[in-house]
Amino acid sequence: MNEAEAWRYADRLRDRVRPPRFPDRWFDVTDFGGGMDKWPDKWTGAFRAAIEACHEAGGGHVRVPPGTYPTGAIHLLSNVDLHVEAGATILFSTDPADYLPAVFTRFSAIECYNYSPFVYAYGQENIAITGSGVLDGNAGPGHWWPWVGTPEFGWLPGTPHEAEDWAELQRLAAEGVPVAERVFGAGHYLRPNMIQPYLCRNVLVEGVRIVRSPMWEIHPVRCENVLVRNVSIYSRGPNNDGCDPESCRSVVISGCVFDVGDDCIAIKAGRGPDGRRVGVPCEDVLIEDCEMRYRYGSVAIGTDTTGGIRNVFVRRCRWGGPGLYFGLYIKTNSVRGGFVENVFVEDVEISELTKEAVSIDLYHGDGHTGDDPPPVRNIHVAGVRSDRTRSAYLLRGYPEQPLRDVTIRDSSFARVLRADVASDVAGLSVARVTVGGDGSGHNPAANHPE
Repeated sequence: MNEAEAWRYADRLRDRVRPPRFPDRWFDVTDFGGGMDKWPDKWTGAFRAAIEACHEAGGGHVRVPPGTYPTGAIHLLSNVDLHVEAGATILFSTDPADYLPAVFTRFSAIECYNYSPFVYAYGQENIAITGSGVLDGNAGPGHWWPWVGTPEFGWLPGTPHEAEDWAELQRLAAEGVPVAERVFGAGHYLRPNMIQPYLCRNVLVEGVRIVRSPMWEIHPVRCENVLVRNVSIYSRGPNNDGCDPESCRSVVISGCVFDVGDDCIAIKAGRGPDGRRVGVPCEDVLIEDCEMRYRYGSVAIGTDTTGGIRNVFVRRCRWGGPGLYFGLYIKTNSVRGGFVENVFVEDVEISELTKEAVSIDLYHGDGHTGDDPPPVRNIHVAGVRSDRTRSAYLLRGYPEQPLRDVTIRDSSFARVLRADVASDVAGLSVARVTVGGDGSGHNPAANHPE
């Protein structure tokens, strides 16, 4: 796939990923008993009853009018749009018991049973979360975040955290223990995601504001036809990725703002032995007209690449802020394996990054300690205009598995602090690229004419 073919493909992808349509039926959550005697302090039952009624009627919209609605887990059903109006806040409980029973999910790209994601759907079709209201995960140093086990996020010595559970989940996956026996949840400390449709088709998340998530914010898994647009996410907690499509097909992320505690967007495809067992790639992902402000990768691919990732398109985005690290960030290693191919980036404005505008690194994390070196090939970046970065690019393949066919062209990188790095790259083309100095007259890298 060359660049011209790629952008034609991206246009077709945008056109075919259409939002689901819903009948003009409205079910007001306040008509279903929330806040009454049956549920005196939470609206969990009201959400469940309204969603079931809407689904059984053939579909429509569950309206959440202005106000604050404390609740536990919300499970969506086919043909239901959860519409959160302006002035409405869905405030999720800090009691882990409100996310039981455990559901089939993935924690950090490994299948298991765990606390329900706050908004969850399994095997459903035509589902949506829309409106201009707020989904508030209520997480912080006092709730959920301490489970990561670092004092920065509220953990105190002697209190529980996730390290033992995470090690156990990885062991169970490595030993091939059936997923039905990988049960966490009650008595365990693996944080749930905020929104997770799993094995769903025709998914829309539009317009809402998401704040204070326990972990990843929007995490579609093994879904097809996913549209995330005009969503704003503000959540600087641990592992608070913004949007992580995993093992999905046909995803469009458009017009969103990400100010999060980890990667703004991270495209994933399962991890290690579990990713090999499932073997489902993530493919056909278009990201356009988005703003990435904080913290790690603006658009990350990996580290969970085991099932393979292909056909990723990024255009007309704005990256940068004093706390944002990388631009395009392809990160994996010979333990994760898989492949990454056909990645195209064009027309990106960068205000400030603390590290590289383009980083493709096969030594991330575990480095070259496994026996599954991932092929990474056909990566093209054009039309980047950058005001400040550590360097323009860092490219590191393996001697026996070099990065292949990497192009950076028609771009300018001002105020660069150090020279670019390219090692074990076969077919690197850098053309019509201007690399500026650090403002002191020092220019760490030469320009690259055609």
